Amino acid sequence: MDWAAFLLSVRLSCWTTLVLLMIGLPIAGWLAFSSWRWKFLVEAVVALPLVLPPTVLGFYILLVISPRSPLGGIYTNLTGRTLPFSFGGLLVASILYSLPFAIQPIASAFKGMDRGLLEAAWCLGVSRLDTFRRIVIPLSLPGIVTGIVLSFAHTMGEFGVVLMVGGNLPGVTRTVSISIYDEVQAMNYGSAAQTSLVLLALSFAVLAVTYGFQKRMAGTWPPT
Repeated sequence: MDWAAFLLSVRLSCWTTLVLLMIGLPIAGWLAFSSWRWKFLVEAVVALPLVLPPTVLGFYILLVISPRSPLGGIYTNLTGRTLPFSFGGLLVASILYSLPFAIQPIASAFKGMDRGLLEAAWCLGVSRLDTFRRIVIPLSLPGIVTGIVLSFAHTMGEFGVVLMVGGNLPGVTRTVSISIYDEVQAMNYGSAAQTSLVLLALSFAVLAVTYGFQKRMAGTWPPT
């Protein structure tokens, strides 16, 4: 059992989920409430990782964060390090790859809200920011939880994107999915099976807790 790769994947999933939660709430709010005519183009960009092959997405991310690109050059000048084949590069790739898994459930929850509640708050003089913070987010908690769980679980199982951007450096960029692949390539099926079983159990437990949480809230949501 490659515990170093497993713990690295957990660390990557936690950071990815945290960043997606911070950027996903405002993006999902804009997608849900904006009346911009060309909003569907932004929705298509957000959903692109769902249909784009992971190796293709990883290749373009690698080009964007390379030291020869403007973004990668700025990062290298500021830190003295490069993003490709580093944990920071993995984090950037994971955030982009898991973006729709966080934003789409949250945006759907926002869209399902009663518009009358928002208008009533505005009529009472509550600012749009306070309305979003005190009304929209609490009433959309099931969708937000779903986005968090999907982001975490999806990042744990990433393979193509992380391999393209981070390579296979033990303790640095070698995630649990790459570890399983290496064990299979070396015909160490016992080790691959053990690691896969742990990942399977974790994924099942996370989803079971989430569905149980949603079922429990079904009769009591939204709160009164």
